[in-house]
Amino acid sequence: MLWVGSSLNHLFESLFGIEWVCAFFPSFLGHSSLSLFSLFIYSSGFNFSRAHCLQYIFLPHAVFSNRMAALRKLPSLSILSLVALVILAVEPYESLSSSRKSVHSGFKTDYNGVGSGMCASAVTVHGYKCQEFEVTTDDGYILSVQRIPEGRVGGDGGPTTNRQPVLLQHGVLVDGVTWLQNSPAQSPAMILADNGFDVWISNIRGTRYSRRHVTLDPDSADYWNWTWDDLVVHDLPALVDLVFKQTGQKIHYIGHSMGTLIALASFSEGKQIDKVKSAALLSPVAYLSHMTTALGDVAARAFVSEITTIFGLAEFNPRGEPVSDFLKVLCAQAGVDCYDLITALTGKNCCLNASTVDHFLKNEPQSTSTKNLVHLSQTVRDGVLSKYDYGSNDFNQAHYGETKPPRYNLTNIPHDFPLFLSYGGQDALSDVQDVGTLLDNLKYHDVEKLHIQYIKDYAHADFIIGITAKDIVYNQIISFFRNQG
Repeated sequence: MLWVGSSLNHLFESLFGIEWVCAFFPSFLGHSSLSLFSLFIYSSGFNFSRAHCLQYIFLPHAVFSNRMAALRKLPSLSILSLVALVILAVEPYESLSSSRKSVHSGFKTDYNGVGSGMCASAVTVHGYKCQEFEVTTDDGYILSVQRIPEGRVGGDGGPTTNRQPVLLQHGVLVDGVTWLQNSPAQSPAMILADNGFDVWISNIRGTRYSRRHVTLDPDSADYWNWTWDDLVVHDLPALVDLVFKQTGQKIHYIGHSMGTLIALASFSEGKQIDKVKSAALLSPVAYLSHMTTALGDVAARAFVSEITTIFGLAEFNPRGEPVSDFLKVLCAQAGVDCYDLITALTGKNCCLNASTVDHFLKNEPQSTSTKNLVHLSQTVRDGVLSKYDYGSNDFNQAHYGETKPPRYNLTNIPHDFPLFLSYGGQDALSDVQDVGTLLDNLKYHDVEKLHIQYIKDYAHADFIIGITAKDIVYNQIISFFRNQG
């Protein structure tokens, strides 16, 4: 595949010039495929892609149209399009897996409670007991789960008997370590343990500690063929069942960002409600149309449904070279400043400690599936909360029995189910207007069962690594949980 790309690089550039090479393929698929083309030519050996083609991803539509009009006058366009199709038909995934192995492919984890797992690296070093668990989803993904059964000696946790279980669910592009980034006095997982809760930390499929499957190779495209719909259907039930069976109690749930999304979607379909006592949703994400992060907005326009099926970039690994190059181009767009990446993505966080941010960036970001990001981007662009759109009426009909992807109806969440929602005025992802739309869906909720907290100065990351989160957020959650009996 690489030699094909290299040869075509010289041929096309000599015949038509770099601008035409960058433009001809999208003319066949449409303007939306410009960004996809740049990723494809990188993976197939077009060495000019990073330096030249990526700059054409975000051409204004009028400029693009003028260039396409001139391009269509070339008699060889149809031939070039056929060549492109042939290239794409030849093992698109194999070329990626052979030339770009994941940075995590050699990671080893000890699942017996000692060694290189999260317990040893982030919990027991602070004097807490910690147990490693694993659970297999019904579609074969092996998930890593950590349990902090009690607080440190001298803490407020008390005996482990009848401690109420709490499941912590992280968001996208991070893993369970996000709940353990600060000092013990400021890390959510340890705050809860020290206050008498039995804490369970999940790691969804594809993240560092959950990069396994009963049959699939984590470096294969099939392993990454999922979206957050699958987390609703497979991961969340497996995690909730594990904690429920181990403790014999209904659980409290805390989700952040995408961790709130999968919970809301699940609750709206009547799932897990019988095993969950209450839920705290931090930076709740259900609608994304008004997010104010420039980087997120540009990325949402770049991810379209063809990316996984045409280019084979199934794993979105932010630490890998192709994605890193892609992010550099996103950061170069007008209005996007990635000097402070956390701010560029999440908003102006008020209360982050510099050492915590440094520690956070050493552990995160984690991989997710490109298809998952496509799904999130659909939510941004479409303004509705729906299942994954396969891009054609026929494909949607085959998957759902209808031509449009079904919507999640959040008004179906039981009105007496205890919910705690906390959101920030500076959050660029969970924007105040979008949270307002979510709250509109909950307007008939029992007022005694719905606690809403608005924090004017908080942004997306403040809720999980902010140094004031214990006093402002988690003490309120603890009181809320205790009030549920």
